[in-house]
Amino acid sequence: MAVRRTGPEGRPMKIGIIGAGNIGGNLTRRLTALGHDVAVANSRGPETLTALADETGAKPVTVAEAASGARIVVVTVPLKAVPDLPSGLLDGAAEGFAVIDTGNYYPQRDGRIAGIEDDGLTESRWTEQQLGHPVIKAFNGTYAQDILDGPRPAGDPERIALPVAGDDEAAKQAVRDLIDELGFDTVDAGGLDDSWRQQPGTPVYGLRGGVTAVTEALAQASPERPTSFRS
Repeated sequence: MAVRRTGPEGRPMKIGIIGAGNIGGNLTRRLTALGHDVAVANSRGPETLTALADETGAKPVTVAEAASGARIVVVTVPLKAVPDLPSGLLDGAAEGFAVIDTGNYYPQRDGRIAGIEDDGLTESRWTEQQLGHPVIKAFNGTYAQDILDGPRPAGDPERIALPVAGDDEAAKQAVRDLIDELGFDTVDAGGLDDSWRQQPGTPVYGLRGGVTAVTEALAQASPERPTSFRS
């Protein structure tokens, strides 16, 4: 039986997940198993999420409904899809909610994004501007399968650490607490303008390491985007 986790009012936390690909699907599996109340949406409509809903008990909803009442909203869609998300997407979320951005910029997939290429915005700063709400960058360099297979108890020497960047300290702490509950350590990667340190092509991207390894990898990052991740 899943352990039921509780939010501030003693109830399971309501979490909205926008995007049901590898990351979104596996977060749905883990968070429902932990007892959270998960609503999941994708671009194709809730009728295409029947299998995932039957497997996990998550509620399939439209994208416009996904954030309703949520304390944490996970946006895990390709960057090119972010500007097309519904206007007012986050209006119905719970007071003090946090948004997790798992996205990465791949020009070959997303096309050229001028704000990133010309204006020098970090990927998550650009996403934040599209959403009109602060975001916390996490899970962007995590292998989807590790969400299922990688959890370890606190103190385990093989526990994987994830970098977490963002400007809103309360939201960042809420996300770090959730990641700890999922079975991973975290490293504070600084503010959103520092989040280039965990973008694709950096030493920490895809790193399966503990707190020390992740901290060192963040410090070794270069702000120069690798050629393979430029348009």
